[in-house]
Amino acid sequence: MYTKEFEIRWSDIDANRHLANTAYINFMSHTRMGFLMENGFGQKDLAKHNLGPVVFYEHVYYFREVFAGEPVKVSLQLKGLSEDGMYFEFVHNFYDSKGRNFASCEMMGGWIDLKARKLTGLPSDLINNFDSLPHTEDFKVLTKEDTRKHGRKPQDIDPELLK
Repeated sequence: MYTKEFEIRWSDIDANRHLANTAYINFMSHTRMGFLMENGFGQKDLAKHNLGPVVFYEHVYYFREVFAGEPVKVSLQLKGLSEDGMYFEFVHNFYDSKGRNFASCEMMGGWIDLKARKLTGLPSDLINNFDSLPHTEDFKVLTKEDTRKHGRKPQDIDPELLK
């Protein structure tokens, strides 16, 4: 399992003196980027292919509080990947120093062509690197329909209501 260890800093604590929501998001992002950089997705590699990762959603589930004073570990597993590598789904779990799981997150994203500004698949060598991440037990091959499984769509409003 891929993991990163973090020290909870003063700036990671919220008004309730426990780990702030924004810290969870930052720890997960750092864990993902660590895996990507170690597996052929560094800035130079991404620039060579004009690629950038995009997040579609992050659903975080909190099980118990965690406070400053002890290190925490964040894991990363691959829950899904489309055949062309365009879409991916990760699972992050948060563990305290005693191995207790205090939060979990399901995250879905994709790859964007930074010139065309459109979603794109990955070159085959990068798909193989990406697929090397440990898989969850419920891993699946993703389709475009999986990216809309929650049924959320944009709903525009009259701009006059924003004044």
